[in-house]
Amino acid sequence: MASERPSLLPFRHGLNAIATGWQNLIKCFRDRYRPELHYMRGPGPKWHAKHSMSSAARLSTAT
Repeated sequence: MASERPSLLPFRHGLNAIATGWQNLIKCFRDRYRPELHYMRGPGPKWHAKHSMSSAARLSTAT
């Protein structure tokens, strides 16, 4: 960088900041955080046990 003219350094720093901003923006859109892919796996065994008994009770009282 010693061979560069001092008048071009602010311009180069400005371009570097713009390029970094674009890279961060693209990274933000490309790598979205989607918790439903990892954490929301549906009801567990306790929920199924509780609701299967209540649905069986509803069926026996409905007939």
